[in-house]
Amino acid sequence: MDNIFNNSQIAFALKSDTELDRAYFLFKLINSQPLVRIGTAVTNFAIKANLPVESLIRATVFDHFCGGVNEDDCLSVVDKMFTKGVSSVLDYSVEGKEEENQFDAALEMTLKTIEFAKERKAIPFAVFKPTGLGRLDLYEKVGEKQILSSEEQAEWDRVIARFDQVCSEAHKKNVALLIDAEESWMQDAADDLVTEMMRKYNKEKVIVFNTLQMYRWDRLDYLKQLHEKANAEGFFIGMKLVRGAYMEKENLRAEERGYPTPICASKEASDINYDAAVLYMADHLDTMSIFAGTHNEESTYKLMEIMRTKGISSNDDRIWFGQLYGMSDNISYNLAANGYNIAKYLPFGPVKDVMPYLIRRAEENTSVAGQTSRELSMIKAERNRRKGKV
Repeated sequence: MDNIFNNSQIAFALKSDTELDRAYFLFKLINSQPLVRIGTAVTNFAIKANLPVESLIRATVFDHFCGGVNEDDCLSVVDKMFTKGVSSVLDYSVEGKEEENQFDAALEMTLKTIEFAKERKAIPFAVFKPTGLGRLDLYEKVGEKQILSSEEQAEWDRVIARFDQVCSEAHKKNVALLIDAEESWMQDAADDLVTEMMRKYNKEKVIVFNTLQMYRWDRLDYLKQLHEKANAEGFFIGMKLVRGAYMEKENLRAEERGYPTPICASKEASDINYDAAVLYMADHLDTMSIFAGTHNEESTYKLMEIMRTKGISSNDDRIWFGQLYGMSDNISYNLAANGYNIAKYLPFGPVKDVMPYLIRRAEENTSVAGQTSRELSMIKAERNRRKGKV
């Protein structure tokens, strides 16, 4: 198979010369680890001190990685990407809140994105983060089977009710729903809750998707156990497969608290784990749907190859590929050009609320070997191609 992901003309067809230059400048900055660390610290300080940096952030990193400050802002981006066959997942990227009214606001926004998805072919999924609907510390407590006070129990009941409202609405409107994974120490409670939602709403087909972070060495076993449960109880499994974005945080906490890290020992081990989960799900497509969230070209090729050898058509609705907006356009647009189902996560929200998301993207690009240099070499190739045309 030729490397279709090298086609820079298809990858950046929607980018103007100015946008291409901005992308080059951004990834150049991200390529420098010290600059990312300094930039992150300065930005955090500036936002906390209410310094007027929002317009600078908006004009650079925000507009490259985000769809806008609200859902309506995103629609022009959604429509533009869909002209090339690339779908969108509107991701309200506000996280780490602590107040009930903030959770209710996130709930309302998620319900609104389900309505958006119902009305638009270009938006095939809705998404939310568990910590958008409840406190991280509470998930942790529930996951550790600690005794909850009556206030905490009432609070947890409200979290369950929010989950149920979102999943019930998605089911009613026939919109597939992705539920993100977060830190391992809050994930057990979230997993149990999502499994309960699958049990309830995935009886005829997949509506609810959980997320498996395959940089965790225990996730393949978790998937196999869930599969046994689903077979016994008669429900379908939807899974978004990702490698994971909290590696440094996970390793540091494990070291500080003296427990074995949940993260695979090496990048290679994570890759093997990821590909094994993809293959396992592809072998059981009668009861499973895959959302393969990856910026890794090799893993993408492997899934394409599995589909080819199994005679699964490129647009089979049980297999979707996903990347983040502003990253790996060479994968997304070339997949779309070759007829595969592909959706970009399109984060939106007020600039200061979306900063934790943006900082994670910068750190992830810095820490994943080769990711940023691949982005840069693609942008460089396209700039040269365009100059050659002039």
